[in-house]
Amino acid sequence: MKIVSTIAETRAAVRAAKAAGKTVGFVPTMGALHAGHISLVRAAKARCDYVAVSIFVNPTQFGPSEDLARYPRTFDADCEKLISEKVNLLFAPSVEEMYPAGASTLVIAEGISERLDGHSRPGHFRGVTTVVAKLFHILDPNVAFFGQKDAAQAAIIQRMVRDLAFPVDIVVCPIVRESDGLALSSRNVYLSAAERKQALVLSRTLREVETRWRAGERDSARLIEIARRVLLSEPEVRLDYIEIVDPASLEAIANISQPALVAVAAFVGSTRLIDNLLLG
Repeated sequence: MKIVSTIAETRAAVRAAKAAGKTVGFVPTMGALHAGHISLVRAAKARCDYVAVSIFVNPTQFGPSEDLARYPRTFDADCEKLISEKVNLLFAPSVEEMYPAGASTLVIAEGISERLDGHSRPGHFRGVTTVVAKLFHILDPNVAFFGQKDAAQAAIIQRMVRDLAFPVDIVVCPIVRESDGLALSSRNVYLSAAERKQALVLSRTLREVETRWRAGERDSARLIEIARRVLLSEPEVRLDYIEIVDPASLEAIANISQPALVAVAAFVGSTRLIDNLLLG
């Protein structure tokens, strides 16, 4: 695996791969890699000839009171995992490389970026779309791979790619869960043993909504109320939101007569976790 930290080196490596007739698959990450990330790498390997991964903890998607300083950074262990997966290229830039002094250009997907996490974390998706646009510009991948756990992010990236005519296919891969249902997240390392147990209420909430939907319930307000009761049965968990939305636009759906995304965010202790489920 070639490890590079500059834009120039990255572009040269990808150019050489494409000149050799290889299709480039790209997995953008913030590091602290777990089995969910590795599933994206394996999906990229299955579809593409040359796989590039980025590790960059992007400061512009963190709010002033969020966990940028303590976000888990496990670069050496991450490299070992990527080497074992036979990744071709790792792009690990500095903040200065990605955001030169005086940088002021932003990429914003208006409207959609204010929904779900965008409502709870103002400016978050502006940071996401800006950095992903830069990464696409630098790596010029044929295909990029994202996880369904960050469903709002995936929808917004797909909108950005469509609107700005990026020549990249977006593949969204299924959520990877622990055997007890907890969605894998780099932030799970923050959880104490007791909080880890409490966090299971997120997936339990989603399963209850799915059960009621399969039994014929289609009214979103009733399903959301059922979900709230399940989640709030865990008194140490603080609800951020539960919403049922269109998976592409992230707009609220009153009645589920079409595919729908059930999305939940909650604080377990001081750790904010998200999870979701697709219906239909």
